[in-house]
Amino acid sequence: MQLDYSEIGRRIAKRRKHLKLKQAEVEERADIGYKYLSNIERGLSIPSTEVIMRLALALDTTPDEFLVGTARDTGERWREVAELLRDMDDKHLELAGSLLTWLKQQPL
Repeated sequence: MQLDYSEIGRRIAKRRKHLKLKQAEVEERADIGYKYLSNIERGLSIPSTEVIMRLALALDTTPDEFLVGTARDTGERWREVAELLRDMDDKHLELAGSLLTWLKQQPL
């Protein structure tokens, strides 16, 4: 499956505008650099998985909304986990991503 980063950027912009937020507000919430969101929204920059997760949290949705155009129900438990991820540094996020990937593969 090939990701369309221009479409992902449009979805992010649509969600941001729906919430009536300025790019600078979202950049601050997501802890990303100045003008980076503008480049993502215009399809000029390819965001990492970490940035997609941060933007989803900042825009009160799930990464699905940006990646495939549909959002899962963002229940309270998802928000709690997202908050834990928000404050992690790059090494912790990488480890969390690996753990989640492994966990998803395990039968319950």
